[in-house]
Amino acid sequence: MKLNATVGTVTARILQRSARSRHAYLQRLDAMARRPPGAERMGCANVAHAFAGMPDADKQAAMPRRPAIGITPVRAPNIGIVNAFNDMLSAHAPLQHYPDVIKAEARRLGATAQVAGGVPAMCDGVTQGTAAMELSLYSRDVIAMATAVSLSHDMFDGALMLGVCDKIVPGLLIGALQFGHLPTVFVPAGPMGSGLSNSDKARVREQAAQGLVGREELLQAESQAYHSPGTCTFYGTANSNQMLLEAMGLHVPGTAFVHPGAALREDLTREALRTVLGRATGPDGRALPASACAPIGQVVSERSIVNAMVALLATGGSTNHLIHWVAVARAAGIVIDWDDFAALSEVVPLLARVYPNGSADVNHFQAAGGPGYVIRELLDAGLMHADVLTVRPDGLAPFTQVPQAGDGGGLRWRDAGPSGDTAVLRPAAEPFSATGGLKLLQGNLGRSVIKVSAVPAERHVVQAPARIFDSQEALQAAFKAGELERDVVCVVRWQGPGANGMPELHRLTPPLAVLQGRGFQVALVTDGRMSGASGKVPAAIHVSPEAAAGGPLARLRDGDIVRLDAVAGTLQALVDEAQWQAREVLTIPPALVQDNGLGMGRELFAGMRRNALSAEEGACTWL
Repeated sequence: MKLNATVGTVTARILQRSARSRHAYLQRLDAMARRPPGAERMGCANVAHAFAGMPDADKQAAMPRRPAIGITPVRAPNIGIVNAFNDMLSAHAPLQHYPDVIKAEARRLGATAQVAGGVPAMCDGVTQGTAAMELSLYSRDVIAMATAVSLSHDMFDGALMLGVCDKIVPGLLIGALQFGHLPTVFVPAGPMGSGLSNSDKARVREQAAQGLVGREELLQAESQAYHSPGTCTFYGTANSNQMLLEAMGLHVPGTAFVHPGAALREDLTREALRTVLGRATGPDGRALPASACAPIGQVVSERSIVNAMVALLATGGSTNHLIHWVAVARAAGIVIDWDDFAALSEVVPLLARVYPNGSADVNHFQAAGGPGYVIRELLDAGLMHADVLTVRPDGLAPFTQVPQAGDGGGLRWRDAGPSGDTAVLRPAAEPFSATGGLKLLQGNLGRSVIKVSAVPAERHVVQAPARIFDSQEALQAAFKAGELERDVVCVVRWQGPGANGMPELHRLTPPLAVLQGRGFQVALVTDGRMSGASGKVPAAIHVSPEAAAGGPLARLRDGDIVRLDAVAGTLQALVDEAQWQAREVLTIPPALVQDNGLGMGRELFAGMRRNALSAEEGACTWL
């Protein structure tokens, strides 16, 4: 299928915009790749330290040795494992034993593997609505740095990245791209089984916001929804991560949504090791001819970044990735912006309805065809680049397939086939919507994004007086006091990257949904984030520039009429222009500045708050 013209145009301008920085990045990779391997280049004490903890057989295999005078040293390939395991997070708890599986497979294939390091992994579900959430976005860059520290031992011929959730995958990816000369494969753990439905969970949350049920009933409902190892089952940031990695060819094909306890999961984990060694299994279950796995810095290209953006839009994925994938691209010398997302959204159809865009969860999504179905439909419609490198020697085509156990053991792949449930997944020719799930809003209040796929069409335009809050707690207090029983645009400012780390404001969804359910016109406008589970209330989020940087939200006053128009793509304060320009630009209240920097470890992140770029620039703290 011929490539869609808009996809081609967006790709071309990204290529042009990124030419200098991408060239510099690839030159750096080439210089790193040209060096002799670390075990042959480093001093003997360095090498001895690196392998001292290995079992003797692994140590002997990994040590360079000369079988004869003048012959190049021989040694087993050594794969570095970076692991986000902790048993506080349901999604990462299964990763505890993955290194043992990987090491066993490496020995079977005459290679070695070492856990190069661990990275922190925090759960937004645990920290939501608390001060610790103000560390959440910054944790991405901490994870990137921890990944770089892990790989900086420089003794590896390839790497496996073990991680799943919100900031963890972007952080691992940003860190791995600093060692872009290494072939690298991402290894997920899969979702938990379906529990209490997402719609029933949302209903209980709204009842709790109204005081109709108590803490005991709410906790019971939440525990029925989040009940076992694996990722949460809604299509939030964590599961969007997995979709994007499939679209970029960084997984073993079809790995994303296989359950942690499934027998197939261990086979796929072993296949990840085989893949990074260039010994992957083909669709028929037989080993592919030996072919080196492409270095991750080449796999993550302008075209693969566009493929990720298209996949995000086609599935109504997390708004957080309009921040994270900007940062990922920058780490590879590629510059993208929200205009690129907006242009693609105009031509990319919405193919999936998964909560919060529908009632299905990711298990239903997987059963209906999952990532393989989506990627095949997008490729066939000319909406993705087929001519990309992936971790497989045969390009993106394998990522249109679904893995299964072979008759005699091992793995086979089959085509995703037709949709198993057209209420969850539809073909590109008959989509849920002709345009993507995200929309760029622009106007005198700045630039922001909205997840339109989760918002009913009759709510795409809201015009009402503003009620301004300096914190999410203040909004919740006003709701409980009955002060918001009217048409209202709730504005929560001082929530950007530089102000307090840009926390998610997901706890605001239930009270605002209650107001909307009572028939009021309601919207949220904020320079903060919403969860990847952004719901049915229209929310203009990530407003840039943020209020703390002198952005236009700092000009807004209570009672100003605000119009959020997701049809026209505008976000406006309907205030006389002369009056608007004459207004004082408020500064962040001193009490907030002090509170934002104290407690829960926030003191240690002062440098990140000072250095953070805008949301549209990826909120990067390292540039």
